[in-house]
Amino acid sequence: MSHVGVPRGTVRKRRSLALLTAGVLTIPALAGCSSDTEETSRGVPQDIAPAARDRVADGSTVNWAVDAMPTTLNAFQADADSATTRITGALLPTLFPMDASGRPKLNPDYLESAKIIEREPKQVVLYKLNQQAVWSDGREIGAPDFVAQWRALSGKDSAFWTARNAGYERIEKIERGADDLQVRVTFAKPYADWRSLFSPLYPKEITGSPDAFNDGARTALKNTAGPFQLKGVSKAKGTVTLVRSPRWWGEKAKLDSIVFRAVAPEDRTKALADGTVHITDVDATTANRIALALRDGGNGQPLTHGPGADLTPAAALRSWALAHGSDEEQAEIAQAAREKNRKAVVAYGAEQKALRGYAVRKSLEPAYTQLALNGESGPLADDRVRRAVARALDRQELAETVLKPLGLPAKPLGSHLALAGQPGYKDGSGALGDQNTKEAQALLADAGWTQGGAAEKPKDTKAGSEAEKKDAEDKKKDADKEGTENTEKTEAEKKKTDKAEADDKETDKADRTDKDEEKAEKKADTTDKDEDKADRAAVGSDDSAASRAEGLYIVGQDNKPGAGPVQAPDASTATHVLAPSRAAAAQGLALLRQASAVSEDSTTAEAASKATAQDKATAQEKQPGGAAGAYAPLGTAAPAPASANGPLGKDGKTLTLRFVLPSGPGSQTLRGVGERIAAMLERIGIGTEITKVPDESYFKDHIASGDYDLALYSWPATAYPATDGRPIYAKPEPATDGSLLVEQNYTRVGTDHIDQLFDQAVAELDEKAARELMKQADARIWAAAGSIPLFQRPQLVAVDKKLANVGAFGFAAPRYQDIGFTDRQAAGSPADRKK
Repeated sequence: MSHVGVPRGTVRKRRSLALLTAGVLTIPALAGCSSDTEETSRGVPQDIAPAARDRVADGSTVNWAVDAMPTTLNAFQADADSATTRITGALLPTLFPMDASGRPKLNPDYLESAKIIEREPKQVVLYKLNQQAVWSDGREIGAPDFVAQWRALSGKDSAFWTARNAGYERIEKIERGADDLQVRVTFAKPYADWRSLFSPLYPKEITGSPDAFNDGARTALKNTAGPFQLKGVSKAKGTVTLVRSPRWWGEKAKLDSIVFRAVAPEDRTKALADGTVHITDVDATTANRIALALRDGGNGQPLTHGPGADLTPAAALRSWALAHGSDEEQAEIAQAAREKNRKAVVAYGAEQKALRGYAVRKSLEPAYTQLALNGESGPLADDRVRRAVARALDRQELAETVLKPLGLPAKPLGSHLALAGQPGYKDGSGALGDQNTKEAQALLADAGWTQGGAAEKPKDTKAGSEAEKKDAEDKKKDADKEGTENTEKTEAEKKKTDKAEADDKETDKADRTDKDEEKAEKKADTTDKDEDKADRAAVGSDDSAASRAEGLYIVGQDNKPGAGPVQAPDASTATHVLAPSRAAAAQGLALLRQASAVSEDSTTAEAASKATAQDKATAQEKQPGGAAGAYAPLGTAAPAPASANGPLGKDGKTLTLRFVLPSGPGSQTLRGVGERIAAMLERIGIGTEITKVPDESYFKDHIASGDYDLALYSWPATAYPATDGRPIYAKPEPATDGSLLVEQNYTRVGTDHIDQLFDQAVAELDEKAARELMKQADARIWAAAGSIPLFQRPQLVAVDKKLANVGAFGFAAPRYQDIGFTDRQAAGSPADRKK
């Protein structure tokens, strides 16, 4: 299927350069997270029509559809994409490809062995190469190729234009071992994901100089080492042609050639029917058409679907009458319409007949779809609002919407860092909690979003260009205060307001225990007001660009709950930090205590327990208006929750989030999911403005730039979460020019603690211990509520029924040399044959 919503080049860029605790939330026990044992999970098996090699005929050509022509054949450049990965997989060495369970597995075609031979004083890995492994020019694969790639990707030479250097920068030296077939790699710092390195491995002729690396490998690979070699690239035809390599030392490729052909998703049904492709990812609509074609078979009955299928007998009779009536003008129009419909029926029938030659092979793609919440500014800068959004979602319903009609297991994904079936997978969603409308409403109420809030007059507004008017406005307000109160408030409202103000004063008196705390709270108030003012300045703007410039909201693991605001290094580039209230702080500590069940962080757990006990009395004093189980013990009276009968608001602003979705024909499923999410949010009073943008600009111009509140996009699976996950969830840092360095964390939500867990895991050479660290990190990513995994993406691949060992691969990398036709007559037929 189309990969709209998947960041371009993510598989490579995940190793590139380039949240937490205030709010009201009842935390359930961490389901699936309280045990030390790994959760048993089963992935969906691959569907590739496996066949023994002796059943696969030699010869023929296969046409394989890709989304677009690859812009580069250098997998380490920023614009490498899925086509780059697919093509280089057949041409270059991959030392540890993923197997069907998502584990890295040694490739015997290139390696006899690879293992850590020393851990102290430094980590040393020894590679023993297959003695038959050679490049297509006859030269042995050896240490010089490893050295050249290390130097190009280490990041020390800026002349090499690379998208990532993760792992390579930890290498201290590479040298020849006991003989030419041994490569000894010494690391300056321990690196758990060493198996991720040197895949794909390029020859030294490409990685040895910046010119060859930057430009030479974009459109040509003269030296390869796979079962196929590159024959040519035709931009005019939109094809990349590979042919069987005569230098390949492994099992001989069954096919003579593979032609990767650029076919847009909307054109793939026709391409299949025309016989111009044999293998292509398809969407649910095309998959359904193939299923109908196979069902109908050759029964000779008229099709009950397609053009004209919904024409009733009465409508058909009326059409005939008009076409043969006395009104010549109407008759001509009706006859033209009938002729057009007849041709459409004939064309559809011919396509359906041709589609009988294909099968849809399905599994779950090694990628997951998430709801991203932009926490940089606006309402979602408040983690209580982010959590409310998350708690409003019925993830089971969303998974069933996409996967159940396809006959695939419909279970929500429980991890950001592993997929079901992979080692280390564990459902960590309990750190945030399941769907709960009342809890979501309580979170919003605690954040100040109420049903009548949109009609309230803003308090102490100062924003942007209005700042210079403050003095004049303050004088006017002082003069008109009494009159304004009399005209805008009823007597009852005034009493209520007076009482609330008295309560606020009493609370302030209790909370301000010393002079330092008083200053911190005043500063927090100022920060909150400034943030509200900036938000109001953005109202009315189509894309809320002003509100998105406010900065990053980071509260939690970096600062103790209830502490004062964090000071940015420079006031001109400061990010806004919302200091949690005492009620929210108690909740935050509860959240940390729950996360500790996963991390076994005894220090955090002890601190959380002590602070919770200390704040318990304070919370009980506020029983009237407390959310049960939220910032007070279970049983505390809850406040009137936000009504679902109308939109929520605060300080005269309606709570509305901008939901950006792709508009292309291959994105129907994504849009359908987005509309369901919007309906779920509406039930708790959150409005959404759905903005549909072109597929080609969706990610670059909106997701990466932060021009959204809510968005749906996908991340691919990885066997190396400590390396590949860090740039996605790393805490954004301010750059010297005042901007944020987000790497690939497009939600702009992160904490120092999450970063530390990634850093510990990537240096942990004990695999079991590293996985435990990743589970702890995942629990904290869930709690931050910047990214909500929804479901693993379906993988639907239409394949010529006579082809074997190809289809929906799931986690596993294809074995290109095993792909071929099981029918010898088909193997000798032309590649563009009509079915």
